[in-house]
Amino acid sequence: MDAQGRGRAGDIDPADQWVFNPDTGDYELRLGHSAEQPSAPTQRRAASRRTTAVSGTEAPPEEPTRRRRAVPPQRGRRGAQPSRRRPKPKASGRKKALYWTGGVMAVVLIAGTAGAVYLYQHLNGNISKVDVGDAGAASDGPLNVLVIGTDVRTGKGNEGYGDRGSVGHADTTILFHVSKDRSNATALSIPRDLITDIPDCETKQEDGSTKNIPGTPQTRFNNSLGQDGRDPGCTMRTVKKLTGLPVHHFMMADFNAVKTLSSAVGGVDVCLGKDINDPDSHLKLSKGHHTVQGEQALAFVRTRHSVGLGGDLSRIEIQQQFLSSMIRKMKSNDTLTDPGKLLDLAEAATKALTVDSRIADLNDLRKLAQDIGRVNTKNISFATIPVLDNPAENVPSTVVLNEKPAQQLFSMIQEDTSLTEVKKQAKAKEQAKLKGPKADPWEVRVEVLNGGGPFGAAQDTVDWLQNSENVLKSSNGGNATGPKQKKTTLTYAPNQADQARRLADMMGLPASALKPGTEDAEPKAAMTLTLGADFKGAGTPLTGPAKAPEEVQKVNADKQVCAK
Repeated sequence: MDAQGRGRAGDIDPADQWVFNPDTGDYELRLGHSAEQPSAPTQRRAASRRTTAVSGTEAPPEEPTRRRRAVPPQRGRRGAQPSRRRPKPKASGRKKALYWTGGVMAVVLIAGTAGAVYLYQHLNGNISKVDVGDAGAASDGPLNVLVIGTDVRTGKGNEGYGDRGSVGHADTTILFHVSKDRSNATALSIPRDLITDIPDCETKQEDGSTKNIPGTPQTRFNNSLGQDGRDPGCTMRTVKKLTGLPVHHFMMADFNAVKTLSSAVGGVDVCLGKDINDPDSHLKLSKGHHTVQGEQALAFVRTRHSVGLGGDLSRIEIQQQFLSSMIRKMKSNDTLTDPGKLLDLAEAATKALTVDSRIADLNDLRKLAQDIGRVNTKNISFATIPVLDNPAENVPSTVVLNEKPAQQLFSMIQEDTSLTEVKKQAKAKEQAKLKGPKADPWEVRVEVLNGGGPFGAAQDTVDWLQNSENVLKSSNGGNATGPKQKKTTLTYAPNQADQARRLADMMGLPASALKPGTEDAEPKAAMTLTLGADFKGAGTPLTGPAKAPEEVQKVNADKQVCAK
């Protein structure tokens, strides 16, 4: 089908369909090549009303026929006639950005116009997908998206990089966690050389059958993709086993993604603390600030021997700098107010990405992007899993978890705690329950019930309290009645608050777990601790730290750090 009866749909440049309307002071989508074309004026007026409604502006009332003027010419065309009517004041930069964002979405969402339908179908057809089965899931709470950069060397534009025989491993992996209220996010980098366990995983074959690929204990993390036919679902399962976090979706890209996306936004600003001439990545840049795109951008994110200690952890730092800068560029007015850039970005992103089948539709990707886009850049933290050189190797080439800070970091993310500390997860009133005097351990009286924890959890907890914490007045109350509890709770009377604070401190209970009553208890009455499904074992805190451990390498997305 052609657009408005003129030309083929494939000849339409969507960016050229946006024109300035002097009557409103805004830009509007015009898919016709001539304002004087007489076809279907009624339908055209309705389409115009739909277009302006989606783009965020109110359509002006229709003028009488004798006063109708020609629509201003398309962007880039000459011969525009000045309007006699005084134009409305231009919208503010922020409001214009919102208009543009809404307007560009109108391009792909409005039905009934050939160009819009074509563009929607075109962008949708760019997206590649993989069915990962039950490895992923939808989420109406915190959102975890696994971003995978593969080292695959095949395909147009990927020739000439390193090992041409690579099947495409998980070379760069970032778990992007967005908080439930979408106020903050943590981008957690996982080193490719981290030694971990890869679990069994089921993969969908081309013929529709399912194949179970056996897991591999204690191997490099990057073997979770590509090796032995593993798909991104295997990487998702590996991340869940490693961090304890469910992974809802994945997005995967190869080397071309860096080149095309960096070019689509007009280049990414980076900074170097020294001159670099890396023959391996082909990066040659002087000390200072630069804007890189295309091949040069790819060389920047691939360099490692010339920065830091010359290993993969140093490369992660430079990649985090690049991604932080790209996020700032994508969210800047320079991008949001430029329809050409936005459409180039949509084209590049849909071509570059392979995603799970749950978000393989353009509308689903749009909703996901809106969720992520709501987070202010100052509230996005890039962090790296704390690791140590592998003690089993004389010359370390791999790393292992630095267990204590790593588990603390995982716990913070599980509890939706921001690394930027811009959003406190507990209300001030709840936090006040943890503040105040604490009873001595031998004064604490508590009955422990198992309301959803592992088998034998109540007795294990009593043994730990008595033998390790000197809480001698603790007892096993058996299984709790009623349905299983998701969360561990501690109920107590007002005159037992000092005991409750001591027990919460011992067990690492969050303020939300404390359930005070309204009437005082008898002198020798016991509090009730009911273990829920979140109980991880006696002596294991249920809550993470309020601040990230010192061992965690992190940087905020609104900051530019020069690579050294």
